[in-house]
Amino acid sequence: MTDAVVVGAGPAGLAAAEVVAEAGLQVTVADAMPSPARKFLMAGKSGLNITKDTDLDGLTDAVAPSPLRSMLTEFDAEAVQDWARGLGQEVFTGSSGRVFPTAMKASPLLRAWLARLDRLGVVLQRRWRWSGFSENGLTFDTPDGAFTVLPRVTILALGGASWARLGSDGHWTQHFPADQIAPFKPANMGFQVNWSPHMAKHFGAPVKGVALTAGDQTHRGEFVISERGLEGSAIYAVSKAVRDGAPLTVDLKPDLDQSAIRNRLAKRGKASLPNHLRKALDLTPAQIALLQEFGRPLPEDLAPLIKALPIPHTGPRPMDEAISTAGGMKFDALTEGLMLRDRPGVFCVGEMLDWEAPTGGYLITTCMATGRWAGRHAVEFARR
Repeated sequence: MTDAVVVGAGPAGLAAAEVVAEAGLQVTVADAMPSPARKFLMAGKSGLNITKDTDLDGLTDAVAPSPLRSMLTEFDAEAVQDWARGLGQEVFTGSSGRVFPTAMKASPLLRAWLARLDRLGVVLQRRWRWSGFSENGLTFDTPDGAFTVLPRVTILALGGASWARLGSDGHWTQHFPADQIAPFKPANMGFQVNWSPHMAKHFGAPVKGVALTAGDQTHRGEFVISERGLEGSAIYAVSKAVRDGAPLTVDLKPDLDQSAIRNRLAKRGKASLPNHLRKALDLTPAQIALLQEFGRPLPEDLAPLIKALPIPHTGPRPMDEAISTAGGMKFDALTEGLMLRDRPGVFCVGEMLDWEAPTGGYLITTCMATGRWAGRHAVEFARR
């Protein structure tokens, strides 16, 4: 017996465990991996972006669906920063509004977080893989054999369906009725492109200072040409619209209109076209390569093509490569407190819920907000 079991030691699960333990309940966190928060650590390898310095409307406009608004109201971007500072981790806001720990990496923040949970008496069980519900509790496959745990409340933080090697494989869906689960789809992902051989020398090249448009979304930023296709922050920002069928175009010179481009290209002389594009418009070799890859046969008037170069692709990269996923437990299967309607005392949080958000701090903030929200309601349920 234990008061509460949290299944999954990512940001959502640890946030839930923190709230429940602070309320005085005995908490066990069970995770299938040898160490906790592996996807969190991976996200922080190149700089951990914990939130976006924006107001509530800025958060909720980026994160769907609407039931999350109440949770983000309770734990918003400012609250995330205060929480990090409370762990002794100072933060700073970059020019894009993204908020990072001063240390930049995830590991110092995670160590401080785990130390706090340890002081609160939270027990972390590693290599405990949840295998389903028993009649009165939860069953786990562990290094010491099968265990059944009988908690007063359960919080499931089982993740989405990307980066399976880090612990999120989506296999938990088999333990629930099919009509409670929205099918998983990749989110914040790259797109496959079948390149011609001449593009090989540009693999790994960044394409900066451009604007991508898909449907009614336009995002300025940069992306990377890879052997597999296109990836990077600007691609991820419009990936939902592209995934859902919107055509993708890139504006190679967003600060110039068509007339200005025509004027600059008017006097070519004897220069080759690539040299002329480089000198007249300051296009990089990678940008020129994209223009030739997707624009041939090149028209005499290049201005419309430079302002809206179509990007043909063969669809998203595999879901397991996506930064996050859409789909999961439907909100209509849950109460306002994120408790399963057909399993009183069992709550669902984090990426296993059916929502999606862009990168830029929204994912971690929302995962923690759902964990804390469910944790508070789990405490209320346990006390009743």
